[in-house]
Amino acid sequence: MTHERAVFATDDPAVRIYPLLTATVVPRPIAWISTRSAEGIGNLAPHSFYTVACANPPIVQFTSVGDKDTLRNVRETREFVVNLAAAPMLDPVNASSARFDPRVDEAEALGIRLEPSLMVSVPRVAEAPASIECRLHSVIELGDSTIVLGDVLAVTVLRTALAADGLPDMSALQPLSRLGRDEWGHPPAVFALDRPDVPGGS
Repeated sequence: MTHERAVFATDDPAVRIYPLLTATVVPRPIAWISTRSAEGIGNLAPHSFYTVACANPPIVQFTSVGDKDTLRNVRETREFVVNLAAAPMLDPVNASSARFDPRVDEAEALGIRLEPSLMVSVPRVAEAPASIECRLHSVIELGDSTIVLGDVLAVTVLRTALAADGLPDMSALQPLSRLGRDEWGHPPAVFALDRPDVPGGS
């Protein structure tokens, strides 16, 4: 087995940094984000640069590479909903990633059923097993990208997707993920492992 490594210097113009990063930072959870414009036109699009930014207060974040409809809508209305992209919804999630005209509501065009959210005016995806309702906290401009931070106002989970301990069950959520190139990830194999109380402990 060889341990020789290829080196990709980011100042080398021959390095394709975006596909390199997206093929290395894997798997990435998918935030299927619903928003509305100031004129009330809906938007639904998947974003895979997404994670928890803060536990207390609860804040999530996603990154918009370029000035996309999702970013513009969040700036205008200061609200968005993160819908969990589940395996049974792969086709509509992928279809909603197409470059729709800003005047077109992706959910309506693709026949994706929405329902009212509890704490924000933006609707959530009805079939999504979990959703996170957010109000804009702040945005951070970084080069060609914008980090969007959202205060979590409510998390809704289908009761059928809850485990006995009251938390979401991975086998019920069936989360999709994005990998490199045009690759996607199926729901992962899950195992439990206790964290040691002290270094070297069991």
